[in-house]
Amino acid sequence: MTQGGFLVLLTDFGLSDGYVGVMKGVIAQVNPHVTVIDLTHQIPPQNIALARFALMTAYPYFPSGTVHVAVVDPGVGGSRRAIALAVGTDSAHPSGFLVGPDNGLFSGVLSQRPLIAAVELTNSQYWRTPEPSFTFHGRDIFAPVGAYLASGVPLEALGEAIAPETLVQLAIPSIRIEKLDGRTSRIIGCIQAADHFGNLITNIPGAQVGGKKWMVTVSNLTIPGKQTYSESPSGDWVALVGSHGWVEIAINGGNAQAKLKLDWGQEVEVRVDESMGG
Repeated sequence: MTQGGFLVLLTDFGLSDGYVGVMKGVIAQVNPHVTVIDLTHQIPPQNIALARFALMTAYPYFPSGTVHVAVVDPGVGGSRRAIALAVGTDSAHPSGFLVGPDNGLFSGVLSQRPLIAAVELTNSQYWRTPEPSFTFHGRDIFAPVGAYLASGVPLEALGEAIAPETLVQLAIPSIRIEKLDGRTSRIIGCIQAADHFGNLITNIPGAQVGGKKWMVTVSNLTIPGKQTYSESPSGDWVALVGSHGWVEIAINGGNAQAKLKLDWGQEVEVRVDESMGG
């Protein structure tokens, strides 16, 4: 193979061990011309929810046809399926491919983009070995499959087709919007991720508060909505729409997650004054 596309790696392996390097070595054995990009390897161990968020928010920034190999896999060696998905609106030219465990990790991307096709990775011809390790499918299945996909091997060659409705979903509650009076509305959402800085990212779209006066209520705190961190003094609470497009809760110069001890799925309320600008 002389040509290769883009392959993005996301794992919870960290960088102190050799696991990531070994996966890159396997990819190079398949095709040294594949361009490998590290999205992150610092997902907290087994944190599928944060991996889902990281992949969902990064996906739009890569070239069409990029292969995303994501391995946050607490069920490795068990009954969970190994899968590859084609995503997009054009079956002849998918916007991208997703390779990894069927544990809900891909549900964020699939909530925003249509699924073209899905296969279970049953064709060991495209594995590193027909007898893969029970504990390192990233090396023995996902990395080589991703490399073959990035080299032009068609998805259907990798295994047996599976029904889209059988894919595991990491269900995140939908937001609820309630009118309280003629000018005020309440949006009930939840935490969907906490980033490296401890900012708590909700599932409430920024479009719901844009150009309006709004505030977040959580854990007996009321936090006014702002546009930038600098609008609040250092050490103060601030709510704003982050670069990813969702409402988030932060401390200017501090760690909101460490203070509030909130985690994935916990409820957050936003109140919006529809009659006033921000």
